Amino acid sequence: MINRNIGFIGAGNMGKALINGLIYSKTSSKELIMCSDSCEDKLDSIKNEFGVMISGNNSDVLNTADIIILAVKPQIIPVVCGEIKNCSCIKKKLFISIAAGISSNAIESCIGSNARVVRVMPNVAVSIMEGMSAIAKGGNATRSDIETTKKIFNSVGKSLEIDEYLMDAVTGLSGSGPGYIFLIIEALIDAGVGVGLSREISLKLAIQTLLGSVKLMTVTGEHPSKLRDSVTSPGGTTMAGIHALESGALRATLMNAVKASTNRSKEIREQYLKMFLGNTD
Repeated sequence: MINRNIGFIGAGNMGKALINGLIYSKTSSKELIMCSDSCEDKLDSIKNEFGVMISGNNSDVLNTADIIILAVKPQIIPVVCGEIKNCSCIKKKLFISIAAGISSNAIESCIGSNARVVRVMPNVAVSIMEGMSAIAKGGNATRSDIETTKKIFNSVGKSLEIDEYLMDAVTGLSGSGPGYIFLIIEALIDAGVGVGLSREISLKLAIQTLLGSVKLMTVTGEHPSKLRDSVTSPGGTTMAGIHALESGALRATLMNAVKASTNRSKEIREQYLKMFLGNTD
């Protein structure tokens, strides 16, 4: 258990998911969590569901918490950093940012060169505690800060540490990845309907097939190519299907999707950096 006060600036879906994970996993307790947001309805919802402390003023979180999670949209980060800059005892606090496209160095440059910042890129599955979160150490963060961050994000799934320059690639693969998977499932459902199954049956078959395949890979630890070979008989039905997929360039299309998403993430990062610097000069 993390026996320190944890503060959330931002009470949106991601903040709510993290609060749920922290309390459900007993990584923290409601008495140690405070959340601030400009929307009273969001705050009331979180207080009623989790019983945590709330405030409409970010300064309350900044003054109370030892660990502060910046769970706001990237365009709001410059404003929040301006408030943090005026906060006392910055050196004693750990700042964890989940704002996409904003580097830890940019945050440090605004709130103080000695600030301890960790940047995290989670994905949407944190909402069901099956998320994948990439964690990058800022210039002043300690190993203890990284371990603390891992505990927080392991409460809503799994996490791994990476170098920050890889964050755009992480966005392209795991950040945007659920969108690719949903599209694949949708296509499988339509395909089932196309060969005579009802949409309800196709939905059940597609979801459980994907779930079972992923679990098989997780449990066995086998490479996907080996598992694929194990279900592909010479001249069989699976081979016929795989041939059609390869003819349609499924593999290349998915690789191109990750690359396109990564490149777009880089473009957005540059846009936010210009906006960030323009608001902090």
